[in-house]
Amino acid sequence: MPRLAATPSLADQHAAPGGVAAVDRALSLLLAFEQGEPELSLSTLAQRTGLYKSTALRLIASLEHAGLLHKGAQGYRLGATVARLHRHYTASFSLQDQVMPVLNDLVARTQESAAFHVRQGDQRLCLYRVDSPHPLRDHVRAGDLLPLDKGAGGRVLLAFSGQRGKLYADIRAAGIVTLHGDRSEGLTGISAPVFGAGAELLGALTLTLPTSRMKARLDEAIKSAAATLSQTLGGAHRGPSAL
Repeated sequence: MPRLAATPSLADQHAAPGGVAAVDRALSLLLAFEQGEPELSLSTLAQRTGLYKSTALRLIASLEHAGLLHKGAQGYRLGATVARLHRHYTASFSLQDQVMPVLNDLVARTQESAAFHVRQGDQRLCLYRVDSPHPLRDHVRAGDLLPLDKGAGGRVLLAFSGQRGKLYADIRAAGIVTLHGDRSEGLTGISAPVFGAGAELLGALTLTLPTSRMKARLDEAIKSAAATLSQTLGGAHRGPSAL
């Protein structure tokens, strides 16, 4: 039988109610990878998850069999199945063909980074992103999770989901928001909502840039782009709301 650790593993400390412990532990190995880490050693995986190396190895064998992990030269890397699941996940939104041209056009016209955010529970997901050509920019990537209550994109998603408060009422009234340093000091975000058929909130179209590069008419560019995208997706860019 597997040894019981003197200190509970990370998965055991945050076990899913009614779930399966072995699955929680296997998933904790996948979640140990952070941005910019293509490969992790067994020692690092064990340290980050709080699992014995022997336990981690047994779980890794199952993850390798499923294509979720792959043995590399110096350790383990995420497997091809992760990429396949990501493609399925992204495709499930059925928005890429409509959103990406709008983002590319925004970046070409403004020279700043553009992104499309969707709500994921109590966070927001950067679903699509096109970087500014400037070397000085924020470095959020598609797939990153960001707070809902910080940053222009998150504020827009909350506002048009009915969040109460003056800030959110003002965002609904204006149909757009510009915030300086709300998520990161020195960073400005400009965001507007995107709607689908039946006035369904689909996401937030957001431009981010160093506050030092802020200039006139960027808000008009975002609002126009959001209205165009909403129309393409069967919705309309709403004006003042009584939510």
